[in-house]
Amino acid sequence: TNRMATITMQYNLDSLYVLMDKLYRRNPAEWKKTAASREDAILKVRSAITQRAPWPGLQDQRDIRALSLALTPDFAGDRVAAFIYASADMIIAAHGGKTEFFLVDSLDAQHIYNAARNVEIAVWLLASRRNANGQPLLLADDMATGARNLSFEREFGKIVGRLDVLATFMTEKYRRAGINYVQNLIGGGFIQFLPVR
Repeated sequence: TNRMATITMQYNLDSLYVLMDKLYRRNPAEWKKTAASREDAILKVRSAITQRAPWPGLQDQRDIRALSLALTPDFAGDRVAAFIYASADMIIAAHGGKTEFFLVDSLDAQHIYNAARNVEIAVWLLASRRNANGQPLLLADDMATGARNLSFEREFGKIVGRLDVLATFMTEKYRRAGINYVQNLIGGGFIQFLPVR
């Protein structure tokens, strides 16, 4: 379980970094609010995520509060940085504030499930909310005639899928542990075979 959670976390962070690069390419005005180049902006956001440092434009808000702030139409900072940082922070918070997991660590399946739903909500808000000029908050998926680019949706879908699988796996792990305990209690105490059908 701990190895699966660590791998899932790394893949989800990698997906967010891919999305950040893609969003910066489609919204170059955003990285200019953070750094002198797109690459520098990406490094700053990655560093804040890995060091668990607060992002300057989010008024010391974390996880879902930061995500909410990043998706408000009047947000004036680097929206790509804020959105990716807040998404990563929310996913990490759902995993107990950790990115690596060991045998003694435990995870709450409900929190991980909730993180998956939060990602879905954030993607929907990103696609549906508009700024004061009626423009999307960020240019992402493109549904223009003749060329459909849904690569953002697919990458977010991978994150949601991984979180859902991990939550399901965690739930099954605890269910199996309970069954094994009861079987050992009944079978071990009376030295009986248990029914198989």
